[in-house]
Amino acid sequence: MDKKCHHSLWFAQPKNYSKGLQEDQKIRECIKNYVQKNMRISSGVEGIARIEIQKRIDLIQIIIHMGFPKLLVEGKPRRIEELQMNVQKELNYVNRKLNITITRITKPYGHPNILAEFIAGQLRNRVSFRKAIKKAIELTEQADTKGIQVQIAGRIDGKEIARVEWIREGRVPLQTIRAKIDYCSYRVRTIYGVLGIKIWIFVDEE
Repeated sequence: MDKKCHHSLWFAQPKNYSKGLQEDQKIRECIKNYVQKNMRISSGVEGIARIEIQKRIDLIQIIIHMGFPKLLVEGKPRRIEELQMNVQKELNYVNRKLNITITRITKPYGHPNILAEFIAGQLRNRVSFRKAIKKAIELTEQADTKGIQVQIAGRIDGKEIARVEWIREGRVPLQTIRAKIDYCSYRVRTIYGVLGIKIWIFVDEE
């Protein structure tokens, strides 16, 4: 049975639990900000599927699962060290060692986060939402997914009244416990205001 892995692996006393969660959030934000500034592309897709954080007493291991790691590392091999120093400085780590590794994922457009970034980039460039969603669905078909549902909410295409629009392709059994479904929620700022993107991808049945 394929178990879904957690994005954070660590133990903490109940009184320190919220502090650990906030630390994870800061680490993820710091990495995403760095990647945004240093990626060699203009499409707006950072390509981060997920960031795994494993904490021990003296070590924090961070694994960044990326769809397009070449775009970050290419031409500047010391970039990972630079990113490590950035995170250490931001979180003021003195007694804890930090180790960052980047893993390339196959079929990046099978991951909802990367797909949401793609749609967000299209919407920022004033592409019609239906065209953006249809292009995203075409990309997921290449990743051998069984089904996808995309929902966009807000002032779509600059209309005065906010509304919710969604498109589904294939099967997306949200009521079935056995179904392995990847989900993500993403906010994008456009000139008309903030839009919310939600994506459900039906990967497989366990």
